[in-house]
Amino acid sequence: MKVITADEVHSALSYPALVDALEGAYGGKYTNPPRQVFLLDEHSGKNDAFAVLPSWSEEFIGVKAFTYFPEASEPYQSLYSKIMLFDRAHGEPLALVDGTTVTYWRTAGISGLATRLLARKDASTMLLLGTGNLAPYMIRANASVRDLKKVMIWGRTAAKAEALAGEMSKEYPDIEFVAIEDREAACAEADIVVCVTASHEPVVLGDWIKPGTHTDFIGNHHATKRECDTALVAKSKVYADSYVNAFKEGGEILVPISEGVFTKDDVVAELAEMCAGTKPLRESDEEITLFKSIGMALSDLVGAGLAYKTVTGS
Repeated sequence: MKVITADEVHSALSYPALVDALEGAYGGKYTNPPRQVFLLDEHSGKNDAFAVLPSWSEEFIGVKAFTYFPEASEPYQSLYSKIMLFDRAHGEPLALVDGTTVTYWRTAGISGLATRLLARKDASTMLLLGTGNLAPYMIRANASVRDLKKVMIWGRTAAKAEALAGEMSKEYPDIEFVAIEDREAACAEADIVVCVTASHEPVVLGDWIKPGTHTDFIGNHHATKRECDTALVAKSKVYADSYVNAFKEGGEILVPISEGVFTKDDVVAELAEMCAGTKPLRESDEEITLFKSIGMALSDLVGAGLAYKTVTGS
């Protein structure tokens, strides 16, 4: 059984190859049971947790397991993650893959896939809200599926946004990177808005978004919290990575439902239907599209499987 390290995952994965693999997987046959998250001691007052995310396709069986200890201090990390990969045909263990790096790559890969499927073909200006660990991957994934000319970056700490803009401009010298503070003005300019923040209150408002924009919300996993307001949901064609996820943890969708201005039936499609071509995608250059992503184990399976095949040459 091969052990694939974080460095090997970084060397093995690339965009748009991962976006292509994700699109093929979601458009094919797979099984993705609900993830299981367990509090390790419900009476301690701590939120230490262990989670298991299984999935399988016609090629691989996999399970991502992670631990979350939010009060961890040096030398320990708050999160550790590994993916066990098995051969689907015979059940043979194939690899133990670093799960943290795969999660970065596949989360952004899904953002890139949503942009490929829903953004206007001529979309060239992107607004990224959030400057955390995922931010560079979000830029890379979206730049691999659209010919970006300008990327605006907003963060709660202006210095972090400026630092990220400087780093990415070295990687993509043909793209203009700008750190911004005025979110409203940036939203009015952007063709693609990607939001990956830890905010529990809307950072994007519907009144700011122009016709034809594709929006993507990734950072929130709470049923009562959200990164955008009801006005944006009401004026958008809404999509989700999965109905199960959206109707359990997607506050961007659940809050408008609770307000009586949106229904579950108003979600146009989930990712499997989008990739299989069984539900409509963007149908005009004037439509506003909104994609809500929570995260699915199949994405981990695809990322780990692609890393395994690249590292082993199989």
